[in-house]
Amino acid sequence: MLDGNDLERLHGEHVAWLSTEYARSLGETGWDAVLVHSGRPAPRTVFDDQFWPLRPTPHFQHFAPLAEADCALLVVPGRRPTLLKNVARDFWERPALPESEHYLAAFDVVEFAGAEAMVQLLPSGRVAFIGEDAARATSLGLPDAARCPAELMRRLDQLRVLKTPYEIVCLAEANRIAARGHHAVLQAFRDGAHAELDLHLVYLRATRQDDPETPYKNIVALGAHAATLHHVHYGRRAPAGGAESLLLDAGATCHGYASDITRTFALGAGAAVDAFRALIAAVERLQQTLCAEVVAGRPYEALHDRAHELLAGALREVGIARASTAELVGSGATRAFLPHGLGHSLGLQCHDVGCAEFSPRADNPFLRNTTRIAERQVFTIEPGCYFIDEKLAELRSSSIASSIDWSLVSALARFGGVRIEDDLVVCARGAENLTRAALGD
Repeated sequence: MLDGNDLERLHGEHVAWLSTEYARSLGETGWDAVLVHSGRPAPRTVFDDQFWPLRPTPHFQHFAPLAEADCALLVVPGRRPTLLKNVARDFWERPALPESEHYLAAFDVVEFAGAEAMVQLLPSGRVAFIGEDAARATSLGLPDAARCPAELMRRLDQLRVLKTPYEIVCLAEANRIAARGHHAVLQAFRDGAHAELDLHLVYLRATRQDDPETPYKNIVALGAHAATLHHVHYGRRAPAGGAESLLLDAGATCHGYASDITRTFALGAGAAVDAFRALIAAVERLQQTLCAEVVAGRPYEALHDRAHELLAGALREVGIARASTAELVGSGATRAFLPHGLGHSLGLQCHDVGCAEFSPRADNPFLRNTTRIAERQVFTIEPGCYFIDEKLAELRSSSIASSIDWSLVSALARFGGVRIEDDLVVCARGAENLTRAALGD
């Protein structure tokens, strides 16, 4: 559990640093101030009056872990940042209570009633507006050019690449919260037959976080469903006789910061289950090798390439393929089994900004991190091996098809696939694994 006094101190240091960097970015891009809007709930459809739960603007949450609509952060160089708190309420809904009030000491807090009063609080000069709500920017009298100016946004996004000590403790706590859910779901899976929906609800109960609080829709995949990388349409019935495999990709949040953890499990006996269990162990070993090879200065894309080399070895080890590493990688066979990127930046968004410095190579189209690894970056390492019908069909027609044991592939396809994912923070030497520390692995 986070200590409130330490959290307030770390948050104060975080906001002081952030204010300095915002002032620098404003000065270098020609703006006198910036208003960072918290956002307003988005309508679920134009046909009725229901709204999605508020997902605050991440730049707003970079300052304050507050999920309240139509609030704002006003940053003027040389002044303490001002939290503009809209206290107007209607009788239909109330905002969620913050997890704590440790953040309030870092701001001058100005309460106002109704969005119309916000315009009276704006300073003179050129004021930029950060947020999705174009109507709110217009109502404040701000021109279109002031809304999310590109160069200012680029600089502010870069401020989220390297995490402060405050952010790291929040990310670590988000991993500890998620770990409770992972342990509970694994126990439920081992105890007997459950539908995917049942396991999802077990996770929410254990973490004490509802769907809107989780950083992404949990992926709870039994059997062949694990071959759908973002399987979120949960089965409502337990498989007859129980499931033999489970892939759980589920995270949690702490003061707006996300965790993102995946584990794969197998139950039962028999040749196919034993082979799948061997594949899980092989992916686990290659994942841990990759985590150990994280080092500041190394291009992340090089680590992604290394994952394919290691996967080639795992495919041979389990008996799925017979060709050499060079042949399996060069032919694209490993990409048929691992079509996604090795990982992504993690922070206020599950797929956080700032680490896609340039486009990856054409053979790595889904790689979300192309930065050079640096101290205080936080990202995931999540290799996998899947049996996806479309990808296997492509592989069957390739020049390397004869080196694949298709009978074993067919036997393993009913398990869907394997993914192992940890959250790492880069240190001066190597990386600290937030996930393994939380899970007790």
